[in-house]
Amino acid sequence: MLHFLWDSISLQTFLIFLFVFLLIADYMKNRNPKNFPPTPLRLPFLGHIYLVDFKDPLVAVQKLSKTYGDIFGMHMGSMKFVMVNGMRLVREVLVNQGDKFMDRPDIPLDEEIFSKIGLISSSGHLWKAQRRFTLTTLRNFGLGKRSLEERIQEECRYLGDVFGDEQGNPFDPQLKVTNAVANVICSLIFGNRFEYQDEDFQRLLKLMYETTALHGAITSQLYNNFPSIMKYLPGAHQTIFKNWKILKNFMRKQINKHKEDWNPSESRDYIDSYLLEISKDHESDTFREEHLMACTLDLMFAGTETTSSTLRWALLFMATHPEIQARVQAEIDAVIGQARPPALEDRNNLHYTNAVIHEVQRKGNVIPFNVPRMAVEDAYVDGYLIPKGTVMVANLSSLMFDKNEWKTPETFNPEHFLKDGKFWKNENFIPFSMGKRSCLGELLARAELFLFFTSLLQKFTFQAPPDTTLSLQPMLGIAMAPQPYKICAVPR
Repeated sequence: MLHFLWDSISLQTFLIFLFVFLLIADYMKNRNPKNFPPTPLRLPFLGHIYLVDFKDPLVAVQKLSKTYGDIFGMHMGSMKFVMVNGMRLVREVLVNQGDKFMDRPDIPLDEEIFSKIGLISSSGHLWKAQRRFTLTTLRNFGLGKRSLEERIQEECRYLGDVFGDEQGNPFDPQLKVTNAVANVICSLIFGNRFEYQDEDFQRLLKLMYETTALHGAITSQLYNNFPSIMKYLPGAHQTIFKNWKILKNFMRKQINKHKEDWNPSESRDYIDSYLLEISKDHESDTFREEHLMACTLDLMFAGTETTSSTLRWALLFMATHPEIQARVQAEIDAVIGQARPPALEDRNNLHYTNAVIHEVQRKGNVIPFNVPRMAVEDAYVDGYLIPKGTVMVANLSSLMFDKNEWKTPETFNPEHFLKDGKFWKNENFIPFSMGKRSCLGELLARAELFLFFTSLLQKFTFQAPPDTTLSLQPMLGIAMAPQPYKICAVPR
C-alpha cells in the first residue's frame, strides 16, 4: 500500500507537501504566546533578519521603537528576543526585576569565544562565585587603591613616550593605545606588562582587535542565527574561531608559566590567586583550570577593547573639535600644570575635562545594546509576558540619545555634563550598565579613561593629518569602535 502511494505521488507534489509541513512546523515552533510584546511581521525560517541593518543597527532599532513602542519582540532565525528602550523599562529589567533576567543566553558565536564558564557568559552559581572571587582578588591587587593608580600613571608615561616618538607625524594610534590599556589589566592578571616593541604581544593585540571587528560582519551574524548551516561555510566567523585558538594558546602558556614557579604562600597576581583557590578543593565544580583560562581571557578582552575603543574616540573627538580640546588643555594647565602627572584626585577640580570624558563615552557609545540577558523564569514587563528562555536586550542607546534628556543628543557637547560650570552626571548615562551584572571593571575603566586622557592632552595637541577629513562613522563589532584613522600628536 505504501509502495503504491509512493509511486503515485509525483516529486512536485512531495516537495509541495514537505514545504507546507515545514511552514506549519516553523509557525508552531516560533509562534508568540498570548500577551507577548508587539512584534513585526515575521518571515518563515528567517524571522526578522530582513529588518536588520548590519551597517547601522541603531537606526533600524530607532525605527522599530517608533512603530512598536518601548518594548517589542523579534525573531532572528530560531532565537526569540525582546528589546526594551527608555530608562523606565531598562531599569525595570536590569534592576527592579534583575534577578529574573540574570542569566546569559546561548548565542552561538559568543559560546565559542566567551565560554559559559568564564565571567561574561556564565550564569547561576558559577557566575556569582567567579564574579565574587574576581572582585575580591582585583581589590587585593590594587583596584581602587593608590598602587594601581601609580601603575596606570606609569603606563601613561610609556604611552606618552611612544606618541612623542612619532614627532608630530601622522600615525594610527590603535595598537599603541590598546597596548597601554592591555598592560594595565595584564599587570593584574599576569603580574607584568609588555613592551610596545614586543612583536608577539603586538600580533596578539592585532588578533584581538580583528576578532572584535569581525563580530559585526554579516557572516558572523548569520552564524548566530543559523549555526548548523554556517559552520560549514567560509566567512568572518571562521577567522574568529582561528584567532581565538591562538589567544587561548597564549593564555595557556601564561598559566603554565605561573604553575612552574608558583608559591602558594605568596600570590603575585590573579592567576596565582586562582591557582591557590583550585588547590583548596580539587573536586570543586567552580574553580578549575579551564575556568581560570576562561576568566583570564574574559578579563583581558573586556578590560582592553572597550576602554581602548573609548580612548580612540576621545582622540578623534579632540581632533575634530579643536575648540573643546583647547579648553580642556587650558583647564589642565591651570589645575595641574606641566610639572607633575595627573592624579585621580584632580578629577574633582577638572570639571570641564571630566565632562568631556563623559561626553566621549556617551557619544562613542561603545556597547550600544548592553550584553544580552535571558529570562530565567516567566516574567511580566510593562504588562507583557516574557517567557522563560527569552533573550532580553536593554537598548542603552535609547538612554544615551534620548531627546527628552539631552539638549543636543546627536552632537558632541560636553555641556550635557555641566551645570553652573560644575560637573554634573545625568542618570541616563549608564555606559557600564546597571544592576547586579553591571561591568565589574567600571572602577578600573573610569580611572584609566581619566588618567590616559588627561596625561595625553597635557602633553599633546591632536590634529587631523594635512588635507584629511577624519570620519566619525563607527565600526560595528563587539564594541562600537571608530573606523581606523591616522592622527598627528603635536607636542605642546
